Amino acid sequence: MSNRDWPQLSGVIEGRRHILPVRVYFEDTDFSGYVYHTSYLRWCERGRTDLLRMTGVHHSELLAGSEGHPPAAFVVRSIQVDYLRPARIDDMLEVMTECAAVGGTSITLQQEVTRDGERLCRVSVKVVLVTLDGRPLRLPPRFKELFEA
Repeated sequence: MSNRDWPQLSGVIEGRRHILPVRVYFEDTDFSGYVYHTSYLRWCERGRTDLLRMTGVHHSELLAGSEGHPPAAFVVRSIQVDYLRPARIDDMLEVMTECAAVGGTSITLQQEVTRDGERLCRVSVKVVLVTLDGRPLRLPPRFKELFEA
């Protein structure tokens, strides 16, 4: 199989917001038939990763060492989740991700999972750039420019 370009898998960027489409599968639900709470976190992680990828920040390059930094990765420093309404199997959802703040070593992102415009889940997450031994790293100027714009 060739390495095809599938841009729709990464969602789209509209203005300052990244939008990732997600379909609810059986594996995403619990015994009640509603989406299991950690599924929302997994979808939000995909939204954050695809936002970074679409803006030119690649995890594999960070791990290899880039931007004049040693090998590094983004880690979750804090996360707050509000579950507002349930989703069910076969629902088509959107994960929306937007930068809320940029610090010296961190980026704070606001995320929402919606169904037909109805907010189901709201997430605020702060990620920190760290070396592979866990020491915080200053964000490269390019990253700050990308997320402050």
